[in-house]
Order: sequence, then structure tokens, then C-alpha cells
Amino acid sequence: MFTFEIRDRWMFPVLILILFLAGGCVEALENSFIFFPDKRIYATPRDLDLTYEEVYFTTQDGLRLNGWWIPGTGSPFTILWFHGNGGNISYRLDNIKLRHDVLGTNLFIFDYRGYGRSEGRPSEAGTYQDGDAAIRYLRGRADVDPTGIVFLGESLGSAVAVEIATRHHCAALILEAPFLSIAEMAKESLPFLPIASLVRTKYDTLSKIGQVRVPLLIVHGENDEIVPFRHGERLFEAASEPKEFYAIKRARHNDLYMVGGQAYLDTINRFLNKTVGDTPLP
Repeated sequence: MFTFEIRDRWMFPVLILILFLAGGCVEALENSFIFFPDKRIYATPRDLDLTYEEVYFTTQDGLRLNGWWIPGTGSPFTILWFHGNGGNISYRLDNIKLRHDVLGTNLFIFDYRGYGRSEGRPSEAGTYQDGDAAIRYLRGRADVDPTGIVFLGESLGSAVAVEIATRHHCAALILEAPFLSIAEMAKESLPFLPIASLVRTKYDTLSKIGQVRVPLLIVHGENDEIVPFRHGERLFEAASEPKEFYAIKRARHNDLYMVGGQAYLDTINRFLNKTVGDTPLP
């Protein structure tokens, strides 16, 4: 098993208290409490007997990013995977293996700047540039149907995926444990402080979700201890049709795929094959 206990985490109480006492602070300080990259790649898909390709591609601002291309087993779709704020792509190996075996889609998961073997330092604007570069790379592959690319965002990656979905067409959007915004997340920790005026990093998914005009599936664990379940519900309410909401009983923030298991992946398969298949592409 290659799943790590700490996958995605947030330290909003400490961040907001520091910002409040300091009267505001620079973006670099905020980033240190939002992004938790690990530079070490602990294993690769080969360790789980998966065929894969080590990929490097370049952002518009000149950074070299790293990712893995895992070919599918018959599905016409390609999943572009935006991971959460902790670790790197090697932290998701068990999840990659499970999705590969059950969904059969092509998978492309990459590390944001500053994570794993990707150059640079993470920031909100930087992750958006990274997402732009990832979709450009995928569309340039001869073995990818550009009309069948599905965006998958988990936790922090859900905010990146939504932003990229407002810039580039995708066949569908899947959000796992999504949050409303950084300010709303911070309010959960210290509701008595003027959060919005202190935090400069936005990741304001709530204000953007209504702009997405492709089939949407939101997945949230009912026992999520990091991003409250109501965040997923509120985003669903604000989203445009067609949309689906899938709640996973007893699931927390980092174990959706483990608790959801086969039933959750069957839901994704049904969503892709029916909802996406019935939606005309531009």
C-alpha cells in the first residue's frame, strides 16, 4: 500500500491568528499555511504493476512540471486529475490503481509547481497556470480525444479544476470534497475575526461554479472533518444543470475512495457513460 495518512490538511486557525495579529501579511506567508508539498517521490505506478509514462511539460512562465500518464483499458475518456494540497502524486498511488482498474479511463495526474519533481513554488495564480499547461499538454497528445477530457479535482484541486473549467472546455467535471473559498474555510476555524479582509488567497469556487456549463458530479464525505459537508451542498445548489451530488456515508476528508469503494466508482462510471454520453459536445 502506498497511501499516506496525511494527504490534505489545512492550518487556518494558525494562519488567521498570525494575519490578524500582524495586521495582514504577504502572500508567501499565507502559502506556507495552505500548501504542503513534498518533494520526494516515494514510489511510481510501476511499483503497482501499472504501465505509465513519466511526463514533463512547461508552463507559460517557464516552469517544468512533472506528471504521470497512465493509459486506460478501453474507456474513451481521459481524466485530468488535480490533486489536493498535501504531498505529491506519489501519495495517490492506491487511488490511481483503483481508478485505473475500475474506470478504465486514461489518467493524467501531475504535480503543481513546488510539488514532487515540479519546479517552482506553489501559489493560487501558479496552480492556475499549471492547470492551463496540463490541459494544453493533454490536447497535444495524439492518443487523447480532446472532446473526452474530464476534470477531476480533489480538495484544493477542486478549486483549481473549477477555475480551469471556466477557461477551457471539458467533457465533465468531478469535484471531491470541494470547498467554497479560502475565506469561508478560514471562517470555519475563527468565525469571530474579519477573515475576508485578511486573506489574500481566494480560491473562490462559489463565485465561479455557476459559470461551468458541463455535466457536474460533486462528491462529499458526510463525516468530512476538514471541509464541512455543507460546503459541497452549497456548491451544488449554486451550480448549473446538469449536475449530481453523491454523499458517501461515514467517509472523512482523505478516505473517500476507500470508504466509497466500488459503489462510488460505479457512480462515476454511470455518470460518465450516461450523463456525458447524452450531452452534445461543442
